[in-house]
Amino acid sequence: MNGVREKESSVVLSARNIAKSFGNIHALKGVNFDVHRGEVTTLFGENGAGKSTLMKILSGVIQPSSGEIVLEGRPVTFHSSSEARDLGISIIHQELSLAPNMNVRDNIFMGREIMGPGGVDYAEEEKQTRALMRELEEDIDPLTLVEDLRLGQQQLVEIARALSVNARILIMDEPTSALSASEVEVLFKVVHDLKSRGVSIVYISHHLEEALQITDHAVVLRDGVMTASAPRSEINLEWIVRNMVGENFDLGSPPEGHRIGEVALSIRDLTVPDTARKGRNVVDGVSLDVRAGEIVCIYGLMGAGRTEMLECVAGRLANASGMVSLLGHDVSSLSIAERIEEGLVLVPEDRQRDGLVQTMTVGKNLSLASIGAFTRNSIISRRRERSLVERAIKNVTIKTSGGEAEIGSLSGGNQQKVVIGKMLATNPKVVLLDEPSRGIDIGAKAEVFRLLAEGARRGLAVIYSTSEVGECLSIAHRIVVMRRGRISAEFSSDVSKEEIMAASGEAVNAI
Repeated sequence: MNGVREKESSVVLSARNIAKSFGNIHALKGVNFDVHRGEVTTLFGENGAGKSTLMKILSGVIQPSSGEIVLEGRPVTFHSSSEARDLGISIIHQELSLAPNMNVRDNIFMGREIMGPGGVDYAEEEKQTRALMRELEEDIDPLTLVEDLRLGQQQLVEIARALSVNARILIMDEPTSALSASEVEVLFKVVHDLKSRGVSIVYISHHLEEALQITDHAVVLRDGVMTASAPRSEINLEWIVRNMVGENFDLGSPPEGHRIGEVALSIRDLTVPDTARKGRNVVDGVSLDVRAGEIVCIYGLMGAGRTEMLECVAGRLANASGMVSLLGHDVSSLSIAERIEEGLVLVPEDRQRDGLVQTMTVGKNLSLASIGAFTRNSIISRRRERSLVERAIKNVTIKTSGGEAEIGSLSGGNQQKVVIGKMLATNPKVVLLDEPSRGIDIGAKAEVFRLLAEGARRGLAVIYSTSEVGECLSIAHRIVVMRRGRISAEFSSDVSKEEIMAASGEAVNAI
């Protein structure tokens, strides 16, 4: 009996019978959820399971349709995130909520500026920002514009902002999705330090093995319902996957039984200058051929040049030298739109900033890159557009009420599927995907990789980049490793994780 009372007293925040509906979509269906004092409670679930919705309710971003939130034994109601923050609950959102045109300091203290006798005390804000950056072991100048930071650094600024409020309950929604292995290690040190100070942490991650390293309690949501809950001592990877998706998923294998055709994409001596460091190249003399029906994985650590290479091939970045050819035709001088028309498309790493228009519906986002297919003499055929949208929603298995739904109503993973569906709807010959699994759960990853494998069987040339070594050993026929802007190794699909990581310069014991 005493053990039961001790367990109950360790609960600092509870959700009781929480339900939330968005029109006809029931995101949460009577969920009960406990957060334990000074411990990490990890929330697992597929995209659309309701994880982010529950966290937004607990942090005051949105209100539940029904149910109760209990904080330190007392029922509370949050009408805004600032009310929740005042009571010690802070959230690091899955999608970055930074102002890119403002510097790091101003982003961290936006809306709660430190005031002095003469107004905002910028010196004190800068001092505290530097201290936060030191804690995260990141050498970022507080006066640097956020838009000048790479995505992983922006993620760290988001984390620093949450840490700056001295929260007693910290919700981390996919905090490591854009971080390198070394940055994840630093974040986990911070998590252990916060636990030692009595801070309670709710952790959401699609990186299952990673989450197992720090969790104390695990809760699984499935279709808005809590399907399982257990302490760390009773769970493993198989338990998580079984309760998330009902069976063990793998990410597939290289597709076979189809013809690998002629070279579809040829990159020759591609060099991309580093705009932040004069005289240095982020991509340095890269050459690569990819054939029709072939799937090539580009692996490398943060800063290896993967993203810059793909963006240059797609026309988003200018190259200093080199050539990009599509089916034997030089496309180096073409615009992004012209390359899309020729059959070369890119699914970008940052879906919020580069892949979606937040003010458009799901359908408008899906049809945006294919507008020429249903437009004649400046007149849009709504029937053809609807047909394209419905086909894309079905092909990419997007969980949505329909094409008229707001893009913001979708989970992060389903938003990513919209970006992928938009590019596949253009009927490309070559598709580039930069970290396509970022923010996607294991079931959705399997769906995306299945789509890519099917595309390869139909003759599509596929190049995807990843910073997860396990994803290299799924559907790729070849694995190309990049290191410091150059190709350091190339492997067939029977390579080991250790060989891939060694070629990238990553410590093998980091697996």
